[in-house]
Amino acid sequence: MFDNLSEKLDKALHNLKGHGKITEINIAETLKEVRRALLDADVNFKIAKEFTNTVKEKALGQNVLTTLQPGQLMVKIVKDELTELMGGDTEDIDLSGNPTVILMSGLQGSGKTTFSGKLANFLKKKKGKKPLLVAGDVYRPAAIDQLHIVGEQIGADVYSDRENKNPVAIAQDGIKKAKELGCNVVIVDTAGRLAVDQQMMDEISNIHKAVRPQETLFVVDAMTGQDAVNTAKAFNDILNFDGVILTKLDGDTRGGAAISIKSVVNKPIKFIGTGEKMEAIDVFHPSRMADRILGMGDVVSLVERAQEQFDEEQARKIQKKIAKNKFGFDDFLSQIQQIKKMGNMKDLMGMIPGMGKALKGIDIDDDAFKHIEAMIHSMTPDERSNPSKLNSSRKKRIAAGSGRSIQDVNQLLKQFDQMSKMMKMMQGGRGKQMMQMMQNMR
Repeated sequence: MFDNLSEKLDKALHNLKGHGKITEINIAETLKEVRRALLDADVNFKIAKEFTNTVKEKALGQNVLTTLQPGQLMVKIVKDELTELMGGDTEDIDLSGNPTVILMSGLQGSGKTTFSGKLANFLKKKKGKKPLLVAGDVYRPAAIDQLHIVGEQIGADVYSDRENKNPVAIAQDGIKKAKELGCNVVIVDTAGRLAVDQQMMDEISNIHKAVRPQETLFVVDAMTGQDAVNTAKAFNDILNFDGVILTKLDGDTRGGAAISIKSVVNKPIKFIGTGEKMEAIDVFHPSRMADRILGMGDVVSLVERAQEQFDEEQARKIQKKIAKNKFGFDDFLSQIQQIKKMGNMKDLMGMIPGMGKALKGIDIDDDAFKHIEAMIHSMTPDERSNPSKLNSSRKKRIAAGSGRSIQDVNQLLKQFDQMSKMMKMMQGGRGKQMMQMMQNMR
């Protein structure tokens, strides 16, 4: 996420020389490089220029503490201004209304239908809502089918009417259906086009007037950069939408849309899509995103994701097993499954401070654990419960059964042994204190 921008900003900010004070002389080249980095990320030229002017104004003349370098102070100033540029505060979604009506808008291919499902899943699991998805795209039968598949995946009801070609009537009928089913949120998926056109704008405007949504969200592909910002402006002029959703932030995105869009349309980014899974949705936090862009990681989001997958009952069972030296490969496997549920592996690693730079050019497959899982599944239940029984002949059988080498099996056993020892240490005083602190954060 934003790898090129992060690298260029890091280089620009840490080249700042001198001590004691930031001056026009020692800041000039740095700001030039910052502006160039933003332009390369497809940030609007006017916004990039205003940004660097604001940073310059706030930085000039500031005394640098003896414990800091000018570059370190500049990082803080740039971080604060990036946060402000992307919206400042985190914006919640409006869930008033009975039912709450959420209208999804955007171009074809932006990921509206998939994100409608992600949003329904988010509201169901994290807000305790009962959502109904409404298939308002009357032009693509595949869009209706896709929404039904998404609804089945997340366990949410879907309303569609294949015979009706009036999207306004479908949206209105969907709200009636929601009341019949006792659903308290209605998410209306609308048709997109390959480009902004008057027919499309009239249609979405008519739906908006008819259903009077509490939230109108504009879904945009983050990989389209400045084009995304221009499209958002065209939609906002017609709809006056409430917020933006940036999809495909796990892809090769330059970051221009995330940085520019709030400044252009004066509407907050409310959610981001970070992968293909239905759980790959995050509330947008400008401050945390600024941290990630500047290579500082995002530990808070990482902890939140871990807490979402934290099963207290299972944790207690594992603690008892560790205390009795009965921690086995089935338990190891369950820990892997919890980690996988947290999301894209490279995205997770990038949340650790300093790891963004270390991961440059390294491709971390989402199936990074598949070889480990294959080896564990090649073990008998008795071997998974009693790893000490794994002699050379058993290792050979496991290697053959999983398509791996005996060296791979030995490496797995070594990793398992190290993890078991570490978890046993965590049972001690300091470990218990850390666990208590984590639980208190929930």
